[in-house]
Amino acid sequence: MYVSDLALNDFRSYREVVLALDPGVSAFVGRNGQGKTNLVEAVAYLSTFSSHRVAADAALVRQGAPGAVVRAKVVHGDRPTLVELEIVAGKANRARLNRSPARTRDVLGVVRTVLFAPEDLELVKGDPAQRRRFLDELMVLLTPRLAGVRAEYEKVLRQRGALLKSAGAARRRGSRPDLSTLDVWDGQLAAAGARIVAARAALVATLRGPVAAAYDEVSAGQGTARIDYRASIDVADDLPAPDASALAGETTDAAAARAAAEEQELALTDVAAVTERLLDAMGRLRERELERGVCLVGPHRDDLILSLGTLPAKGFASHGESWSYALALRLASYEVLRDDDGAPWDGDGEPVLILDDVFAELDSRRRERLATMVAGARQVLITAAVPEDVPAVLAGVRYEVAEGRVERG
Repeated sequence: MYVSDLALNDFRSYREVVLALDPGVSAFVGRNGQGKTNLVEAVAYLSTFSSHRVAADAALVRQGAPGAVVRAKVVHGDRPTLVELEIVAGKANRARLNRSPARTRDVLGVVRTVLFAPEDLELVKGDPAQRRRFLDELMVLLTPRLAGVRAEYEKVLRQRGALLKSAGAARRRGSRPDLSTLDVWDGQLAAAGARIVAARAALVATLRGPVAAAYDEVSAGQGTARIDYRASIDVADDLPAPDASALAGETTDAAAARAAAEEQELALTDVAAVTERLLDAMGRLRERELERGVCLVGPHRDDLILSLGTLPAKGFASHGESWSYALALRLASYEVLRDDDGAPWDGDGEPVLILDDVFAELDSRRRERLATMVAGARQVLITAAVPEDVPAVLAGVRYEVAEGRVERG
């Protein structure tokens, strides 16, 4: 797929802009602060309904405007689809497909993107929330209906957390709170949580090979990358955590350790079994949860474990290795989406690749390797401060971005 046309109204710095785009490489070049990232951010927003730069949608609306509109014509095979999202701060987005009103969940999956940005270093160096978001966004792109499950889980998590907090406070005052509704929230949290855990665990198993292969290519064979899913339900059940030193290597013991870790991960894909395990764990942890006023088990406390050789990547990988790992995660995502047999919209699952100010952050070796790896993508959108930041192998259409104007070169 590719985006053939993009129109923005009151999005970020743009009052209005209309662009025609081609398949292949399009590079938006301009000094920092001129609005080039805003353009690719808008395309990515249609894919995930979130920004890689800010947490709240309010920042996407041009100052003084009541709302923003992002429109794009997307071509799957030879079939064009017009997608429109209206962003109103503090309210639910409104969507249209081919000019007809649509539910926002029906728009998910029409536009698929994989975005590389300097913020991706947080996938390796940051806290688990960054890695959970990475998994969840890819999970929803592959299976859009899981967006509803994710929203339901977050809603129930907030409500159950509020009940735990108020009940715990009442206990400390000497009262005996009514906990009968807690069982209801437990059931709902476990049901939705088990589906998320199962989808994430299956996704990690699918990504493991592509991540290792992409890291090997980006780093020129300078290390072995491995990913594993660490579920809080496994922590609650005292099951072993992935151990990079035990999993690495070609020995018989390492092979056995990998097989055991992957069998443990496979068990997480059984939704019914995980539902029961979550319910059991919540029962065992109830007293601690009441004391602390938080939910202590569930996918909101899980993590994606990144290993590099015999060591965990977080805390041990160098700056260059961390960049290679972050790139490997995104390249693997691209491969999984591209090869998705169940892709909707004429089976065309190949995403738009977005490289937001990435090449300036890479050394020359990684820059050239990344450029070579992505050059064959159907559509690549690049932002760069100067033309020299765009490798020669990615020669294509250039746009000059300055003071809110976008001109095709």
